[in-house]
Amino acid sequence: MSLTEEQIKNAVKERYSKLAVLSQPCYGTESDGPCCDSTLPKGMSLPSEALSIVASCGSPLANVQIREGYVVLDLGSGGGVDVFRASKLVGEKGKVIGLDATPGMIFRARETAKKHDYRNVEFRLAEIEHMPIESNSVDLVISNCVLNLVPDKQLAFKEIYRVLRPGGRISVSDMVATQPSRKVVNPEEWAACIGGAVTFDEYKDLLQKAGFRDIKGLDESHPINLEMTSKGIQVKSVTWKATKPN
Repeated sequence: MSLTEEQIKNAVKERYSKLAVLSQPCYGTESDGPCCDSTLPKGMSLPSEALSIVASCGSPLANVQIREGYVVLDLGSGGGVDVFRASKLVGEKGKVIGLDATPGMIFRARETAKKHDYRNVEFRLAEIEHMPIESNSVDLVISNCVLNLVPDKQLAFKEIYRVLRPGGRISVSDMVATQPSRKVVNPEEWAACIGGAVTFDEYKDLLQKAGFRDIKGLDESHPINLEMTSKGIQVKSVTWKATKPN
């Protein structure tokens, strides 16, 4: 039997609520899933409180140029690592918004921002499919191993397209399946960034249907084989770049 949207969302929130209270970096094991295969920023001082709960599978900020004054939106911002990193790139005239559906993550990220006096960031509690973000207001959308967790990916990409300004871009690191997804998965597989992963071609098709152009998928790593079930599921990390036409 297939999972309901409610089952998926509950499993995801439970997993990342637990991660929100960790105090040690999550480097990932086969049982953790690829969303804990963290790629920590280098050459930049970041709050240890955010670094201690990194959950990522790529480097979205390493694949895109950010100008001072940009408005950047980080989807599934978690403890805020990419938000805090981007805040130093957009400067005082720019702004970075972190959006996450887990209350514990939002609370922790806000406390970190307050403690370290980040004045050009804010964190909002919401789902990607229904974002409290003004249309045509964002220059760049980033995300790190999150959109594979969303049940209705087409709706999520339509929302991303809506909030971007004409000419706005995305740089999204995500897990994709190296073979067609199975029809039946369990909530734990989905929350581990595996069960909800679609293939490279399916992902590209979702972006095209949402209206994006200049779509490129850059491999971040070799395939990761995780024996989550008796059959095993193979996924890999890809960073997607695309543009909303002017």
